[in-house]
Amino acid sequence: MQEESRPSRRSRWIGRIVALLALLALGGLAWYLTHRPAAGGAPPGASSGGPPGPGGPGGMAAGRGGPATTVGIARAERADIPIVIEALGTVTPSATVTVRPQVSGVLTEVRFKEGQMVKAGEVLAVIDPRPLELALMQAQGQRQRDEAQLQLARLTLERYQTLLQQDSIARQDVDTQAAAVKQLEGTVLSNRAAEGTARLNLGYTRITAPVSGRVGLRVVDVGNVVSSGDANGIVVITQLAPIDVQFAVPQDRVPDIERRTAQGATLPVTALDRSRATTLDEGRFSTLNNEIDTTTGTVQAKARFANAGRTLFPNQFVNVRLQLDTLRDAVVIPVAALRHSNDGDFVYVLNDDRTVSQRMVQRGQATNDRVQITRGLAVGEPVVTEGADRLKDGARVQVPGDRPARGASAPAGGASAPGRGASAPRRAASAPVAR
Repeated sequence: MQEESRPSRRSRWIGRIVALLALLALGGLAWYLTHRPAAGGAPPGASSGGPPGPGGPGGMAAGRGGPATTVGIARAERADIPIVIEALGTVTPSATVTVRPQVSGVLTEVRFKEGQMVKAGEVLAVIDPRPLELALMQAQGQRQRDEAQLQLARLTLERYQTLLQQDSIARQDVDTQAAAVKQLEGTVLSNRAAEGTARLNLGYTRITAPVSGRVGLRVVDVGNVVSSGDANGIVVITQLAPIDVQFAVPQDRVPDIERRTAQGATLPVTALDRSRATTLDEGRFSTLNNEIDTTTGTVQAKARFANAGRTLFPNQFVNVRLQLDTLRDAVVIPVAALRHSNDGDFVYVLNDDRTVSQRMVQRGQATNDRVQITRGLAVGEPVVTEGADRLKDGARVQVPGDRPARGASAPAGGASAPGRGASAPRRAASAPVAR
């Protein structure tokens, strides 16, 4: 029995050694397949499936040695850039008048339609004039009576003066008659004023528009008794042309506005709709308020518009664009090319070898799509406008339209370039069969 156990124990050890050798062979084969040099001559350990490097996935993807990143390019150019102040404004009519009657009476006519455009001096309504016509006639009669008395008193005074020269009358009678003449002259003057008042009141029976504009909704109807004490009046007229827009200006821009207006410059103002896509009207800056609002740090400003097309309506909210000045021949780039960091603003400049360099710049005035560069960039230099988020200083890039370089390295993710290296996936796939 002892002799039979020895061969079986020896066979088990031989099996274990064979299995260990087979495992070592498989491990060596796997190491060779995963660490052999690529077709482009890359060093061992530099396979595309390695751990991410400083440039992102694939090692040096955004660095000098990795695949190029496609970016958009624009060149710095010279252009005129406007200095603009933008604000939210409210349309305010240049005049709003509540038409009230100035005399009391029965309203007999209404000669306007609601929403109608009227001109200054146009008759809007008529009050029954008959009572005021009678009052005028009474004032005229009183004046004529007192004028007749005045004429008689003057003739009497002349006779008294003649008798005084003949020493036929006392001086006291002459003085008394002269005082009576003066008194009647004052009475006649008062009568003339009363007659003028009556004639004026009679004219007030025709209610006219004091300003040109658009009438609102009618407040009273024909047949009602109206008077000057009515708070609502008859109708409200709003002047629409010209019309004003009131908006707030930051207090830091007040000196610039004052300087430009002192130079006699006409500052154009544009009124835009809520979406800033449609221009409602073009006007000019009018004036600034005389104090700063301490709660907001702004100053109320006003601009005037012709509003010939009636595109601006009272109390309408509009976007205001005040052009303060224009910078001539400024170096500008697209806003998307300007980047920001803790050290300041910078751009990526494209070099001749298709690498980018990070360059610090100083920005100036800006519009919606362009920004002025006052220092750090010359006219004609290309800057990166798209894809800059994936870049760093010295990264290799390519511009749309560039032809790929011959023998370029494989893209990140493990895909091999066409050619000899394409057999690597097939060999790797055959490893299970070899085992």
